[in-house]
Amino acid sequence: MTAPATDDHAGGGRRRFVAPLRGQVDAGCFRHPLLDGYGEYQDLLMAPHWPDIEALNARMPASGPRFVRQDAALLADGLHYEERIAHGRIATRPENWHDLFNAMVWMRHPALKHALNQQQCRHMARMGTSERSPAQQALTQFDESGVIVQVSDPSLLDLWGRHDWTTLFHANAKRWHDGGIAVVAVVGHALMEQVLVPGRLLVGKCLVVLGDPAGAVARVAASIATGGILAAPSELRPLPLAGIPGWYAGQGEAFYAQEGYFRPLREGRVYPPPL
Repeated sequence: MTAPATDDHAGGGRRRFVAPLRGQVDAGCFRHPLLDGYGEYQDLLMAPHWPDIEALNARMPASGPRFVRQDAALLADGLHYEERIAHGRIATRPENWHDLFNAMVWMRHPALKHALNQQQCRHMARMGTSERSPAQQALTQFDESGVIVQVSDPSLLDLWGRHDWTTLFHANAKRWHDGGIAVVAVVGHALMEQVLVPGRLLVGKCLVVLGDPAGAVARVAASIATGGILAAPSELRPLPLAGIPGWYAGQGEAFYAQEGYFRPLREGRVYPPPL
């Protein structure tokens, strides 16, 4: 039996990521800060056996779409994955980490996932399924690798915008604990899947909310639903997640000097204002 493979979008590339088998995963990886918002679903990750479709549906809001087993009979309907969700069915591969993490995001942030799906379907209705618009690419990148970050100190946003990583992470380490800047929600299920392999240097594709973190996810969902954001991938700010204080061992000035991971700002790159 081989481990399931998925496209690795978390670092911005198209490498093939192979997740470990369930019995090979060290349960300690589920304590990674990236999964902090999903504590109520730890049993789905840590149980010796995979949860079945019925167990996943039991955790979903009664009024939402349902998970359905992805098999040849399901795929014979000829619908695109996103179109099928609009009809109330989320195609889910059994014994697959990627799809299990996707299911957890649906459970935790259904309004956000609905908004992403609605926008994908609107673009497909206009363009068909053979081409993808910049907006569809942005929606997919956020769905796979998305992180919502709250910032209350605009000077930190300026450091981020200039890719001044050492100052943002190292010199301002305490601001990541006192509310100056914080990860509000990780919504990218490809990012979550990669936590299964310790030591990976992950990059989130971020949307930023300025001010009070209360309701930040709802604000993002509402903006996506109206088409006010994610018109192109360039709207997403990259964030080297291993740089967040406490998220990776061995942090120090030398660590933050690794330009292969903490990349300098590309000439001409300008990020949009936060929500």
